[in-house]
Amino acid sequence: MTEVPIRDAATLVLLREGPEGPSVLMGQRGAKAVFMPSKFVFPGGAVDPGDAEVALARPLAPAVREALAARSTRAPEAIAAAALRELAEETGQIVARPGPDSPPWPGFEGHAPDAGALRFVFRAITPPGRPRRFDARFLLAPAEAVVGDPDDFSAAEDELSYLHWVPLAEARALDMPFITEVVLEEIAAIVAGSDAPGVPFFDNSGERSVFSRL
Repeated sequence: MTEVPIRDAATLVLLREGPEGPSVLMGQRGAKAVFMPSKFVFPGGAVDPGDAEVALARPLAPAVREALAARSTRAPEAIAAAALRELAEETGQIVARPGPDSPPWPGFEGHAPDAGALRFVFRAITPPGRPRRFDARFLLAPAEAVVGDPDDFSAAEDELSYLHWVPLAEARALDMPFITEVVLEEIAAIVAGSDAPGVPFFDNSGERSVFSRL
């Protein structure tokens, strides 16, 4: 059987502080989806060729750019742009600043995507044997970086349903992929200030899984 190619992908986790403690924005994939059907996930998807051409309102922080570039042939700016685009498409939320170089993405009129708000928190390559495989980078941004109402999902496309802010303390009760659970643990450690230096990387590109930090 021909092995499924590994595609570059980016996910953006929005984090919000509230009365119930820190919460993250999640949604549920469709029951007929080929990849992770019915699972609760963060907004994200594959990097498109056009993502590398998008003008950013602010550049990535140097440390974030360096970590995204490590062991990767994809431009860090393209990964950041993909995460910001997928967030906009799947939730209607935009992380942006006013700017004349708006990408042709819904909701960004008069705004440019803001990579300066992003933190790189996790990377994982889908193991062999899955119908689709991704080299997924998980980025984190504060809800304060969102333009507009963070509870308004009216501009979202239909890829994710049940979009809502989930308290970190309750998120593990949802039906989610294993890697999403691991990312949640990393975000909880970041919130608590107990995370280790570097970005965790689950590399399943070879015959065995290798864990390292970028």
